[in-house]
Amino acid sequence: MTKQIKILNKLTLSAIVAFGIFFVGCTNNVVDTDNVVDEKSLGLRKTDLYSEKEETHGDKTKYGNKMAGTSKKINRAFQDAPPMIPHDVEGMLPIQINNNQCTSCHMPEVASSMGATPLPKSHFIDFRPKHKIKNNTFVKTIDNMKNEVSIKKTDKLQNSRFNCTQCHAPQSNATNAPANTFKAVFSNKDGATKSSWSGSRLTDDLDTLAK
Repeated sequence: MTKQIKILNKLTLSAIVAFGIFFVGCTNNVVDTDNVVDEKSLGLRKTDLYSEKEETHGDKTKYGNKMAGTSKKINRAFQDAPPMIPHDVEGMLPIQINNNQCTSCHMPEVASSMGATPLPKSHFIDFRPKHKIKNNTFVKTIDNMKNEVSIKKTDKLQNSRFNCTQCHAPQSNATNAPANTFKAVFSNKDGATKSSWSGSRLTDDLDTLAK
């Protein structure tokens, strides 16, 4: 009998605890209707999130279809920003180790005759330090704590710049894109169309090995 009473007491206590948790949970879930945000204002689109009607779909991607050499260059978004690709890239991508069609027009020695933007000097500079293994120990050629970098000018396109689409991309002609109020301020008067990242600008405020 005593054992049955103990079991009954445990069940009663468990029920009281469960009810208390349920009661507290219910009181904490009271919704403040004054500060509820309408779902239609949560995202960029202002249509019903639960139906995929025609007006819900965004603009289709529409890249430029003009052939290379006939398209109009796109102004850069900010000083030294990687320029966008203004022409059709059909058949040019993906870039492969034995097939980079970008270089056939954009290498400095042929760019002017092709009406293309020449690769800037920064693409022919090796920024990768050549570390060494000495006596089975990895030895760095630079001191990161001193803000050192390794800069070596070369006459070859660097491997780190070979995959052009790491930085450059086509521009889609969207009509329903959100308004953009950003205004570029260029440090150079021709900053919207030309790169200035060369010469002393590469090493501003840096301690380099190429002194």
